[in-house]
Order: sequence, then structure tokens, then C-alpha cells
Amino acid sequence: MNYIEIELKLSPRDPWTEILIADLANNGFESFVETEEGFKAYGSEGEIDFNDPLKGTLLIEPHDFKVGIETTVIPQKNWNAVWESDFKPVFVEDYCTILAPFHDPLQAKGRIVWIQPQMSFGTGHHQTTYLMTKSLFELEPMPEKVLDMGCGTGVLAIVAELLGAKKILAVDIEEWSAENTAENAVRNQCKGITAVCGDIDQVVDSNFGLILANINKNVLKLHLARYAELLVENGILMISGFFTTDAEELIELAKKNGLQPIAE
Repeated sequence: MNYIEIELKLSPRDPWTEILIADLANNGFESFVETEEGFKAYGSEGEIDFNDPLKGTLLIEPHDFKVGIETTVIPQKNWNAVWESDFKPVFVEDYCTILAPFHDPLQAKGRIVWIQPQMSFGTGHHQTTYLMTKSLFELEPMPEKVLDMGCGTGVLAIVAELLGAKKILAVDIEEWSAENTAENAVRNQCKGITAVCGDIDQVVDSNFGLILANINKNVLKLHLARYAELLVENGILMISGFFTTDAEELIELAKKNGLQPIAE
């Protein structure tokens, strides 16, 4: 299976990088690498129309930023070389450093999280993953039982275990993400992570002290009622992956399901 790489050079870079990554994630693109000038987005045949890869995205509408777009088709066998050439360490303040296996651990600050992303989303480069990781370090105490929905590389599940969680269920609709999470859990010597391919219907357990959901708005809206059922009393739900303009709608829906905001 071939992949397509779309490189976008943006002026201004912010806030459009975050906005467009979220938009492209809703339109079939699977993985992203931020660059100094913007970002690169990757999608596979079957999910992306290679003849019109940006169809249905914000990039076809009038906008108030300048953008340069370069498109490259990449054979699957070259995928690892592509992300390795761009993957840089992610420093989550002084809490932790997210490294790939080929990085030098001596450059790390705080705890080290080893991630080999393959085709999965969630390396920490994207702001939503970065903020969720930071929030985990600022959560005290860490609940023992955690659900990570849309686990991607498994970075959030791994951080949760490093901070004290004992039992983590990591779920993703993509089989390669579940496999990647399992591989990265072993890479970080995690023992309490179970990675499952599927959607919310795969979660048959309950009484989670913490649910992590770094997913787009439409999926969050579908899942919110179920998240409320799965949490223990006074459990915590952390959500991300949506536009700030969608926050009010999601907060109101959460309230209707018995949840109350503690941070925005």
C-alpha cells in the first residue's frame, strides 16, 4: 500500500498548524510531523484520494494565510525512513522527553518515553498530545485504572503507567495503532497496558478512575455518554483533539451526561 505525503508551509504558522492538522485528521490523514515552517501529513491509499488528496478540507476554502503545498507518493517500504528523517525529540517541559530508539538519551530531560510511531498518530509533536502528556504529570494522584481511547502510539498510556497507573486499557480503531501501542509498551517495560483494536464497544470493563480521549469532536460527541458510564464516582475525563470553538458544545454535552468541568 502506498502513502501520500503532503507538506504544508504556512505563513503564519500559528494557529493554522494545529487547526489544519485537526482538519486533515478528520479527512483521512493518519499521521503528522510538525516542521519549522508548518507540517507534513500522511495518508494511505483507500483513505485518501491521491488525485484530489485535499478534497473536503479547509484548504479548498478561502483563507487568510499563505500556504505552499508539495505532494509526494511514498511506497510503504520507505515509511520508517520518512518519519525518522523528521522525528525530533519532544520535551514536555521538564517532566519528560519523548524519544525514538535512534535518539541519544543523554539529551533527555525528566522521564524518558521511548516511542517508535510507525504509522500511528501521537508522538507528542502535535499540541494535543503534548498538552495531554503535560496534564498527566500535573494530575495527582494518578488513578490506578485508566482507559486511553484513540491510543495511537500509546504514549499517553505509557506515561500513565510510569506515573503510577496499574491497569491501562488502550483502544484504537486502527489495528496498526493497537500493535504499535503494544510494541511501545514493551519498549518502555510497561506491564499493565492492554492494547485492543476496536471502538468504544470493545470496552467491557468499567470503574475507570481516568479516561483519556484525544479524538476529534464528532467521535467525542458519540462517546461522551459512554465515558460517563465507565468512570467511577469523581473519576476524571480528559479530552482533546478538537477546535477551541467546539469546547462550549462539548462541555454542555458533558454536563447533560452528569459530568462537570474542572479545567478547560
